Amino acid sequence: CHFLQITNLAVIINPRFADNTCISWNAIGIFLWEFYHPVGISRHRLTTDGEGVTTLVAFHGCPLRCKYCLNPQSFAQEGVWKQYDCEQLYEEVKIDELYFLATHGGVTFGGGEPALQSNFISEFRRLCGTGWKITIETSLNVPQENIERLLPVVDCYIVDIKDMNNDRYETYTGKSNTRVIENLRWLVIQGKAKQITVRVPHIPSYNTETDIENSIHQLKEIGLSDFDRFTYRT
Repeated sequence: CHFLQITNLAVIINPRFADNTCISWNAIGIFLWEFYHPVGISRHRLTTDGEGVTTLVAFHGCPLRCKYCLNPQSFAQEGVWKQYDCEQLYEEVKIDELYFLATHGGVTFGGGEPALQSNFISEFRRLCGTGWKITIETSLNVPQENIERLLPVVDCYIVDIKDMNNDRYETYTGKSNTRVIENLRWLVIQGKAKQITVRVPHIPSYNTETDIENSIHQLKEIGLSDFDRFTYRT
């Protein structure tokens, strides 16, 4: 089963599914680790993580090593944690169920990389039912079987594409983007294009406005149409 761990000011989930996870609490919310460790939970978010009022649940652990990582704490290894299971996370976040139902909101799983925790998210969907919207903020740089497992339970995908050029992507993240593009194409084939928002960032010192336009052109050719353009803070 999954485990959520907590100390006096921290909580963490360590689900012992095939893709093991943890979650941690502190003064600003709850924090999740996967088999590496935790990041966080933030309540009452509007417009930043999907439709309506959302609670962001951020998992620890990521296959990428982005130069301007927004959550470097997701790689920390220290901590002593009590254990909670997936049901206890559900009990923790359902306090906002009325907001979720009234605004068509729900829970957004981020990270780190939430798609590594596909078993945990599937189990969470079983607990919360179909009334809450489940969104994942993901790089999609995971094995396709993880994305296949999430297909029946995820409503919306927010995909940070970095850059469609593999050389720039690899320079920035340390990984190839082959899996990213394959998973995007697979989701489009499954009829999910309208449920995908692609974040196409300007990454200072790594790409240009022309590079961004080229990425959007390639994404449109795949069948995608909803793009979020912004600039990374450095």
